[in-house]
Amino acid sequence: MTDSPQVAGSAPPGYPDHADAVPLYGPRYQTRPVELYREMRRQHGPVVPVMLQGDIPAWLVIGYRQLHQVLNDPKLFSRDCRRWNVWDRVPPDWPLMAFIAYQPSVLFTDGAEHERHAAAIRSALSGVDQFELRFQCERIADGLIDSFAGSGKADLMNQFASPLPVLVAAWMFGLPEEEAPELARDVVEAMNGSAEAYQRFAATMNQLLQTKRESPGPDIPSRMLAHASNLTTEELTHDLIITLTAGQDAMANWIGNTLRLMLTDNRFALTLAGGRRSVGQALNEVLWEDTPGQNSLGRWATRDTQLGGRHIRTGDGIVLGLAGANADPEIRLDPHTGPGGNHAHMAFAHGEHRCPHPAPELAEVMAQTAVEVLLDRLPDTVLAVEPEDLVWRPSMQMRGLTALPVTFTPAYVAGR
Repeated sequence: MTDSPQVAGSAPPGYPDHADAVPLYGPRYQTRPVELYREMRRQHGPVVPVMLQGDIPAWLVIGYRQLHQVLNDPKLFSRDCRRWNVWDRVPPDWPLMAFIAYQPSVLFTDGAEHERHAAAIRSALSGVDQFELRFQCERIADGLIDSFAGSGKADLMNQFASPLPVLVAAWMFGLPEEEAPELARDVVEAMNGSAEAYQRFAATMNQLLQTKRESPGPDIPSRMLAHASNLTTEELTHDLIITLTAGQDAMANWIGNTLRLMLTDNRFALTLAGGRRSVGQALNEVLWEDTPGQNSLGRWATRDTQLGGRHIRTGDGIVLGLAGANADPEIRLDPHTGPGGNHAHMAFAHGEHRCPHPAPELAEVMAQTAVEVLLDRLPDTVLAVEPEDLVWRPSMQMRGLTALPVTFTPAYVAGR
């Protein structure tokens, strides 16, 4: 998390504010984003002038075809945030700074340099045995459930969905098991804005690389170190951080949002104690209707252009409206029917910066295993509050609950 440098002379003079911009923050966006996307589309079309926190102007792309165009043209819509033409208006403590501050990593590179990073990550992820991954997910999920099964109540977001992904990642990264809980705390706190936790997290990744250089193992850092891309220590550290954190929030909210759906929607609630098929359906429906990654400030125009009938200027920031694009009526002809087996959602993005193969498959193994283990262990789980009392996080980027309180019949745990 370094300060993002401004490219000298990159800001066009007299950059105009959007006169009719929609605030991409506040209670309305937090509670009813689907209605807001629908209203945006009706009033502005597929490319919407928006204001980010601090009244920073940007463009939100909610048209499926237009988003596809942006994601498939890195030469016109670059991932290099240093191109942004409003850096002079962005304060150092801006809430989204942690997500866009430039680093020499896979996240902020394009073309051949991006492929250099991405190839190492793809190779490292491909080495994860999916059968072993499922076993480890079951073991970790069981351990988390053991910690609250006897009480008859739990907060499934903070006691289950949130810690599980980073604990699984610690196993994939070859970290000693006794260090996993501390890493989990640092990652969660860092993603909530703690600079101190981020520094501890980065130091852990740096130390891990040193350890794996001396004693390689069957893990992601060792495979990245051995890859022909020859990434530097600094590059590897940032790429490991991104690989872990990119999955953490998304995975936690995918699990949490799926559990919420299954606990509140009769189509799924009726089969909580059985029906493996319903878990897969719920997971896919969440990626369409309540996708964890809602929006991402992630592209900057390299020259003046037209997009969805809008004039985009050199250096303009583009917010990828993944959730809005999923709801585009041009691809969702009947919004009242579920997605079924359709997997053409934007949850994993698209183009060269999409979630790298085989990360989506690994994520699905983790999410499905987590939900199945919980429902096997605690089949009579019910929501402890009314569905409308659940609180969504005030995040432009992520769609997830602050808590998911439930009750169930207390279960005996051996040794407790």
